[in-house]
Amino acid sequence: MRNVFLVARREYLEQIRGRAFRITTILVPAIFALLIGVGYLSSIGLGSHKHVVIASNDAALANEIRTQMVKEKEAKATVDVVSPVAAADRATLLQRVKSKDIDGFLLIEPQSSGLPTATYTSQSAGDFTTTSRLRSAINDAVTNEHLIQGGTSRSDVDAIDQGVKVSTFQVRKDGTVVKSNAIISFYKGYVMAILLSMSTVMYGLNVARSIIQEKTSRIFEVMLAIARPGDMLAGKLIGVGLVGLTQILIWVFAGGLILTSAFAAPILSGDFAVHFTWTEGILFPVYFVLGYFLYSSLFAGLAATCETEQELQMYTPLAAVPIWLSFAMIMLIINDSNSVWSVAASFFPPCAPIIMFLRMGAQVPPTWQFAVSITLMILSIWAVLAVSTRLYRVGILMYGKRATLPEILRWLRYS
Repeated sequence: MRNVFLVARREYLEQIRGRAFRITTILVPAIFALLIGVGYLSSIGLGSHKHVVIASNDAALANEIRTQMVKEKEAKATVDVVSPVAAADRATLLQRVKSKDIDGFLLIEPQSSGLPTATYTSQSAGDFTTTSRLRSAINDAVTNEHLIQGGTSRSDVDAIDQGVKVSTFQVRKDGTVVKSNAIISFYKGYVMAILLSMSTVMYGLNVARSIIQEKTSRIFEVMLAIARPGDMLAGKLIGVGLVGLTQILIWVFAGGLILTSAFAAPILSGDFAVHFTWTEGILFPVYFVLGYFLYSSLFAGLAATCETEQELQMYTPLAAVPIWLSFAMIMLIINDSNSVWSVAASFFPPCAPIIMFLRMGAQVPPTWQFAVSITLMILSIWAVLAVSTRLYRVGILMYGKRATLPEILRWLRYS
């Protein structure tokens, strides 16, 4: 155990004192904040300040559509109405679109029976925001016209247009009823899953790169004089894992200070309130440690069979496959976190950390499912670690020859 502690201490201090640790500790949250900020700022005013012409022989319907478009304050649209519409008017509108005098025109053609037909002509084929607003405005306008023709007063029609606000609540296991927000719950689980997947894979690859570097420098030959290969691998896994936990604790502490500050309080109140439970706080480090040991054990064994970092990079996409699989199921998990597929995926060890936190974003799974998931991960870690240790014992001293599959099988038998 003394050798394991010494190797772990060396790995921990070497990475903590390194410039890369300081840069990533600050840079990764900053990049996330920048991406979120850019995404938010780029969405502000999306599809706004458009100049659109509504052309129809039904003046009442055209003006109702214009009312619906202008009523949306975020759009800040300029909407003109042309009614009635002749063939010459259509040619004129096409020319105005071509000369960029207007952004587009909506042609409404009433039908003798049923709903009218609508076509929108513009220079941009990807302006889905304006198209969506026009579709909504047309549907609302047609509905309003039918209601008014049926004898409904204008005030009642305006009240119907506002819609009914639905407040959502969640019943917890202890019977308490709390206010919930599906969007906030989704993003909370999504962010925690992203953080978990990135950190486990990143530090797993750090273990692999460390093995490659020490293998190429032949420092192992000196270290093997005082420590067994198994102790060296265990110390390396523990040391690098503690580095990951340290970095995550720094991020959590900094995030807690920001979220509890006076600046964030108005933003995160009401519908945007974010609540973290003790269950999430306890299980996050548990799944981080288990996921880290699973991936790092796998990459440690792979690194022992590689000669260079370039060769190791060929195996890197293998680590991304469970992550892609997990996030490919995100809509199924959020909408039905207790489905057979969701539960089965949370029992699959490489996907379990991500799937469990995506499920917790919607509804906390039963205790027995956590127990089964964690037990299967521990058994998988034991199996992968047993194989990786055998590969590590032989592979760290092999130089100048790429390991083939038959040769790797011989290493497992020798060790």
